[in-house]
Amino acid sequence: MNHTPGDDSDRRRIFPPLPTARGRRSFAASWWGNAWVQALEGPAPSSTGRLARGRTYARAGNVGEITVTPGRATARVQGSQPTPYRTSMEIPQLTSNQWDLLLDAAATQAGHVAALLDHDMPTALADDAASAGVHLLPRPRELTPACSCPDWGDPCKHAAALYYQVARLLDHDPFVLLLLRGRGESELMADLHRRNAAQAAASTTPSPPPGVPARDVFAAARAGLPPLPAPPPPVDHPGPVAQLTTAGEPAPGLDPAALEFLAADTATRAAQLLHQALLPHDTHQQPAAPLPLSVDDDLVRLAAAGPPTEIFTRLCWRAHRTPASLTRAARAWQYGGAAALTVLDEPWDPDPSYLHAVREQIKRAWDGERAPGVRLAGHNWLTVIGHDAQLRLGTDGVLWYPYRKKYGGWWPAGLPHRDVTAVLGDLLASEAD
Repeated sequence: MNHTPGDDSDRRRIFPPLPTARGRRSFAASWWGNAWVQALEGPAPSSTGRLARGRTYARAGNVGEITVTPGRATARVQGSQPTPYRTSMEIPQLTSNQWDLLLDAAATQAGHVAALLDHDMPTALADDAASAGVHLLPRPRELTPACSCPDWGDPCKHAAALYYQVARLLDHDPFVLLLLRGRGESELMADLHRRNAAQAAASTTPSPPPGVPARDVFAAARAGLPPLPAPPPPVDHPGPVAQLTTAGEPAPGLDPAALEFLAADTATRAAQLLHQALLPHDTHQQPAAPLPLSVDDDLVRLAAAGPPTEIFTRLCWRAHRTPASLTRAARAWQYGGAAALTVLDEPWDPDPSYLHAVREQIKRAWDGERAPGVRLAGHNWLTVIGHDAQLRLGTDGVLWYPYRKKYGGWWPAGLPHRDVTAVLGDLLASEAD
C-alpha cells in the first residue's frame, strides 16, 4: 500500500493475528527481533512466571489484531476469561534532533538505505546511531505495559504476550520498530532520499576558487590607470543665483521670490558640502556627521539664512512661532546649528558632580581675583550672579553655550566652547563693551 509521507495511514498500521508458533524455541529470527526480546527479558531470560505465561499465550495465538502507532502498540489478548483483555505497550519516541542524527547516519551509507528498502535492519546503522547518541532499539525497562486485567504485574502475562508478538512483527518488517519510535515508512524513506540527493549535490558541486586579497586586485587595476586629476579649487562662497523672470504673470501657486530663496539656500549648502569634501582626509579635520533635521529644525535653518520679510513671515506661520521666537531660534542655529537648538528651551539633568567640578574650575581660573558667582537656574543652566549672563551645557555634555538676557528672555550670545572659563570670560568681556 502506498502512503503519503506523514499522513495518518503511514503512522497507523494494523496487523492481523499472527499464526500459532508452537514448537518455536525463539520468538525472533532476526538480530533486531532478538534485541527486542532481550530488552523485555533482561540480561537473563526468565523461564517461569508471567513472561513464561506470556510466551505461552503468544505461541497459542491468543494475541489478536495488533495496531501500531508512534510510541504505542495495542491488541486484545485472550486470557482465562471469555472476554479478551485490552492490552498495550508504550516506548519513548525519538526527538526531532535524534531523528536528524539517525537519518544523517543512514544517509551517509548507500547500503543502509538499500537494506531498509529490503526490510533489513543493518547492524552498522544501529551502531552508527548509537555512536551519535541515539538508541534505536529499546533498552531494559524502557517498555511500559498497560492491561485491563486485574493483574498488577509489570508486565502481566497478557502484556508479555503482546511484547513477544511484536518481536515477530519486527522480524518481517523493521519499519515497525521505526514507527514505534515515532515515524512512518513513507515519510522516513522520503526524508532519506532528500538527504541522499543533498549529499550527492554537495559532493558534485565544485569548490569555489581560492580568494585573492583585495589589495592585490586594487594594485593591479591601478597599475594601468593614469593618475587621478587634481581636485577642484576650494569654494569660498556660492556664485550668484539666477533670477526667475517671466514675460507675464507667474503660474498660479508659483512664488518666484520663494523659489529664488530656496535656490540660493541650495547653492549655499552645496558650497558647504564641497568645502567639506575637499578637506584633507584626516579624521581630526573632517566635520562630524550632521544631525538629522526635523521639519521644525529645517524651518529654523531657513530662517537663519536671512530670507526676505514676506518669506520670514510665512516661515513663522508654518513653524507656529512669533517673529521674536523664530529670530531667537535662528540666532541659536547661526551659532551652533541643530545642536544649539537642543539647549534653547529645554533643560536637562547632567551629573551633579560634574557641575560641582565646573564651579571649582571657574574659581581656579580667576586666580587671585574674585571669581564670578554662578548658580543653577534649571539643571544644565548656570546663571552668573549679578550679570545678565548665562552658560548652558549642551546635550553632548561637552560644549558650553553663552546666553545673554534681553527683551525679557535669554538669547544665544556666541559660539560654544569646550572650556567653560573661556566662554564665561568672553561673555563678561562683551558685557563690559
